[in-house]
Amino acid sequence: MGQKVHPKAVRLGVIQRWDSQWIAFGKEYAYNVAEDHKIRAFLKKKLKNAMVSRIEIDRKAAKLIVRIVTGRPGVIVGRGGSGLDVLRTSLSELLQRKDIQLDVLEVARIDLDAQLVAESIAQQLEKRVAFRRAMKQAMQRTLRSGAKGIKIMVSGRLGGAEIARTEWAKDGRVPLHTFRADIDYGFAEAMTVFGIIGVKTWVFKGEILPGDVRDNNVKTRRQPTEGAAGPVGGGPGGGGPGGDRQPGGRGKRRSAGGGRRSGAVTTKKVEDVTDVSGATQAAEAAPAQPQAAAAPETKPAEES
Repeated sequence: MGQKVHPKAVRLGVIQRWDSQWIAFGKEYAYNVAEDHKIRAFLKKKLKNAMVSRIEIDRKAAKLIVRIVTGRPGVIVGRGGSGLDVLRTSLSELLQRKDIQLDVLEVARIDLDAQLVAESIAQQLEKRVAFRRAMKQAMQRTLRSGAKGIKIMVSGRLGGAEIARTEWAKDGRVPLHTFRADIDYGFAEAMTVFGIIGVKTWVFKGEILPGDVRDNNVKTRRQPTEGAAGPVGGGPGGGGPGGDRQPGGRGKRRSAGGGRRSGAVTTKKVEDVTDVSGATQAAEAAPAQPQAAAAPETKPAEES
């Protein structure tokens, strides 16, 4: 019939997961759905300039967990976490509940997130950038980041035209009919002086085969390892005290009492000092050798 289905909705339970993770029955279900919508609308308006990709909501043990996936976590957290505290207080007043936990996650690659790509194009359209130029640059950045295909569609009074129309551009593969295809979808609106221009983006990242895990494009907090944190011994290549600043070449920076390399350097220094002391003793004993050599020459003369 020519109608389209949401790329994420058709893949729920196949390779995609729900943004809201909770179970409810009866009137509680309707109340939770309305509360989720209220939370997302409030945060989207409050964090308009924070590049928010998506908002995930979990309800566990009478606790509301809200995860904000963003490209600018520093804007949300603020200095010393002050921004996060203000946001939590505002959300508590809106929902009339105090059991709210806010988590901020950072997007690993911004150009692979369809929602952030759509919002970037919408911001350029609001600044009166030519829509074809904005679309072409966005596609180039996305493909350069590792995507296998991208499709962008803009609709509205493009360029201030009297009649609204739809323009689209595509590069690479975008298999919308393949359920195992990992396709990220994003939508944004540009508020221009001629009216609203809608921007839709589809980003194809590859196929998720049975047994594979889908990449959520979120940075994970890595625990400091022994080599990265710099152990007490300080082996070569470690980032901490006692390690080399660069694994090879000039300009190495070592500290005394380090690992095997630093120990070799210390031993070498000791040997150098020993050699210098031996050379000094040889220099001091050098003037006495001619006298000892002259003494045997005078004795035969006296005997004769």
